[in-house]
Amino acid sequence: MHILIISIFVIGYLAIALEHPIKINKTATALLTGVLCWTTYMIFSSEKTPVLQELSHHLGAVSEILFFLLGAMTIVELIDAHQGFKLITDRITSRDKVTLLWTIAFITFFLSSVLDNLTSAIVMVSVIRKLIKDEEARKLFAGIVIIAANAGGAWTPIGDVTTTMLWIGGQITTMNIIKVLFIPSLISLLIPLIYMSYHLKGSVKKAQEKETQIHEAVNQKQHSRIMLITGFSVLLGVPIFKTITHMPPYMGILLGLSIVWIVSEILHSGKDEEERKPFTVAHALSKIDTSSILFFLGILIAISALESTHLLTGLATWMDKTIGNQDIIVVVIGLASAVIDNVPLVAASMGMYDLTAFPTDSKIWEFMAYCAGTGGSVLIIGSAAGVAVMGMEKIDFLWYMRKISFTALLGYFAGVGAYLLIYALVH
Repeated sequence: MHILIISIFVIGYLAIALEHPIKINKTATALLTGVLCWTTYMIFSSEKTPVLQELSHHLGAVSEILFFLLGAMTIVELIDAHQGFKLITDRITSRDKVTLLWTIAFITFFLSSVLDNLTSAIVMVSVIRKLIKDEEARKLFAGIVIIAANAGGAWTPIGDVTTTMLWIGGQITTMNIIKVLFIPSLISLLIPLIYMSYHLKGSVKKAQEKETQIHEAVNQKQHSRIMLITGFSVLLGVPIFKTITHMPPYMGILLGLSIVWIVSEILHSGKDEEERKPFTVAHALSKIDTSSILFFLGILIAISALESTHLLTGLATWMDKTIGNQDIIVVVIGLASAVIDNVPLVAASMGMYDLTAFPTDSKIWEFMAYCAGTGGSVLIIGSAAGVAVMGMEKIDFLWYMRKISFTALLGYFAGVGAYLLIYALVH
C-alpha cells in the first residue's frame, strides 16, 4: 500500500511539474492525485471507519486554509475594485527595475511579519500588477515576493503557520524567535536580491490604468482610502483576533471580510443595482481564480494521505536514525518542505523531539522555524504563498525552477549559515 501511495504521489507531482508539456491542467492532476491516494488507503485498510474519520479530520484542517485563502483574496479584490492599491502604487514612483525590486521585496518582508506570508503575497502581487505591464518581468517580481513573504514570515510567531505551530506548542517564545531569526531571515532575502539585481536591467513600463466607469463611480480618493484602510486593518487584525480569542485564523479573515463587505455596501448604498455590481462581493468572487483554490485542495489532501499513512513520520524517524546530526536533519526538513507541505513535516518533528529533552527556545526549535519557513521558497508549490501566486499570475512550475529556485536556494543556505554562525558566536 505504502509503495503504491508514494508512486501515485510522485507521478502526480511530476505531472504537475510538467503541466505545459503534457497539456493537462495542474488542478485536475492535483485533485486526481489527492483522491487516488486516499482511495488506495481506504481499499487496503481492513477498518474503513477510522480512515473516514481521518479524512474528515484532515478535510477540516484543509478547509480552514481554503476559507482563509478565499476570504483574503475576496478582501483584496474588493480593495482593488475601489482602486485602493492605486494609493500605494502612486507613491512608488521609481521605474528602475532594481530599485523597484528592492522596494517591493522589503515591503513584502515586513508586511509578512505582521500579517502572514499567504496574505502578504496576495496583497503584493495585486500591487505589482498595477506597477508592471510586462508579463515576464512581473513573474520575476512575483518570484521575489514569494521569497520575501516566506522570509518575513519566519521570524515572528504569527508570520508563518509552522512558526505559529511551534509558538502555540510551547517550543518557542515571541521575543526570542524575533531576536534570533531576524538576521538569518533578512539574509535569506538579501542574497537573492543582490543576485537578481545583477541580472535585471532597464526600467519597467507601468500597467495601463483602467480609466473606466468603475473608477469614475468611486467618489474620487475618499472611497479608495476608506477601503484600503479598512481592508488592511482587518488583515492586520487577523493575528490579533487569533491571539485574543484563540479562534483559528479563518474565523478572523471571515470576520474581516464581513466588515469590508458592510463598509462597501454603505459606501454604495445610494446607487442602483447595476452601479453597485462592480463593488459587490459576488463580483469579487467571480474574479477570483477558483482553479488555484481547488489546486490547493488537491495538493493538501494528497499530503494528508501521506501523513495519515505515517509515511511522513517514518521519513522523519528514518532521517533521525540515518543522518544523526540534528542540524543536517533540520536543513533537510526545510528542503523537503519545498516538496511536501511544511505543516505535517514540522508536526511530525514536534512529535519526534520531546520538550523535556529539548525545552522551549532550544536550538532545534529555532533552527526548524527558520528552515521550515524559508525552505518552501525553493519550489513554487512549497508554500501557501507560492501556490497562491502560482494561481494568480499563472506561473509555470518549470519556469519557477529555471528562474527562481536557484536564487531561493542561495538565500536559504545563506540564512542557514548566518544562523549557525550567530549561534556559535553567542553560545
